[in-house]
Amino acid sequence: MNAVTAASAVVSIADRFAELPPLVVADRVDRLRAAMVDAELDALLVSARSNIRYLTGFTGSAGIVVVTVDDMVLVTDGRYTEQAADQLSASSSPSRLEITSIAQREVVASITGTASRVGLEADHITWSAQRRYADDWFSAQQIVATTGLTETLRRFKDTAELARMELAAAIADAALAERRSSLLDGLTESEFALALDSAMRQLGASGTSFETIVASGPNGAKPHARPTDRRIQDGDLVVIDFGCIVDGYCSDMTRTVAIGEVDATCLRMLEVVTASNEAGVAAVGPGVPTSEIDAAARSVIADAGWLDSFTHGTGHGVGLDIHEAPRVAATSTDTLSPGDVVTVEPGVYLPACGGVRMEDSVVVTPDGCRPLTHTTKSPKP
Repeated sequence: MNAVTAASAVVSIADRFAELPPLVVADRVDRLRAAMVDAELDALLVSARSNIRYLTGFTGSAGIVVVTVDDMVLVTDGRYTEQAADQLSASSSPSRLEITSIAQREVVASITGTASRVGLEADHITWSAQRRYADDWFSAQQIVATTGLTETLRRFKDTAELARMELAAAIADAALAERRSSLLDGLTESEFALALDSAMRQLGASGTSFETIVASGPNGAKPHARPTDRRIQDGDLVVIDFGCIVDGYCSDMTRTVAIGEVDATCLRMLEVVTASNEAGVAAVGPGVPTSEIDAAARSVIADAGWLDSFTHGTGHGVGLDIHEAPRVAATSTDTLSPGDVVTVEPGVYLPACGGVRMEDSVVVTPDGCRPLTHTTKSPKP
C-alpha cells in the first residue's frame, strides 16, 4: 500500500468511526426475562463481563447485574460511580445503579428477597463462588445453574453491533494491506506481529481480539502457534491470524502468505484450503445446520487426501467475545439464523511443509451471507 492509498484508508476509517450508530440496549432485558420464564427463574445473577456489557453498556472490570421480573440492577463499587452512570445513560440502559464497596451481599439480597429460584451463570463462576452464593448469599433460596441464557440472545447482531464488527474487520484489512510487503524484509514473526498490532491501534482499534498469530515455515503446522524470534524467509508459508476490537466488538481473519518460491506441496495446500474456505462460506445461510458448513469445507480437504491434517473445527461465532455461539463443527447441533456472525477457517497442517489456514468472518443474511473480511486470498506478500 503506497502512502496515498494508506492515507485514504485512514480517512475512510475515521469517517466510519464518526458514522457509527449508537448502541441501544434497552430492549435486551425483556428478551432475557422471556428466557428466564422458560427456565422458571425468579432472578438471575449475571457475572460474565461480556454479558454485563451486552445488557447494560457497562465496561468496568468489577460488577454484577441482578435481573428480576420487574427490575434490573447493576451493582458495582465506588471506582466506577461516574463511569457506570455515564455508560448506562449513553446506552439507554434501563438498569438501576447501586454503588457499594462492602455491602454487595446486602444489596443483592434486597433485590432478590422474594425470589425462590435464583439462576447463576454456570459457565462463568468458580466452584468456590458457587458455594459462597449457596451457603451465604442465597441460603434460603434454590440456586439454579444456567447456561447460555444471555449468550443465546447475543447471537443476533443488530445494525449497530454489525457496524462495529464491520469497522473492526475493515481496520484489520487496512492494517494487513499496509504492513504486508514488510514480510519480505526478513522480520521475525514477533516483529511482524507487533507491526500489525500497532497498525490496527493507529487506525483506531482499542486493542486486539486475541494474541496475533504469525507462524512461518514449520511453525505454521501448529494451528495456534505464538509468534517467535524465527525470521521469515524465502520458501516459507506464513499463517497470519489476527483481529481487533472496536467499541467492544471483535473481528477475526486469517490469511496465509507465500514468501518467494514455495514448493509444489505448499502451492497445493494453498489451492485446497482456499477452495475449502470458499465451499464453507458458500454453504452459510439461514436455517443451515452449522455441521453442514463444517462438512462442506472438510469434504474439499478430504478429497485432497489431507483430512487427518485438518485438526480443528471449521469456525465459531464472533461478537463481544472472539469465541461465542454458534459453533461451526461436525459435532455442533446449532442452526444458523439471520444476524449470526460466524467464521469459516479450514486449515491443513503438515509438519514437513508448514500450515495453511484461510478464515473469513461472515454475517448470516435472509438469503445467504455477507462477508465482513475482504483481504485478498492471493498468497503474494
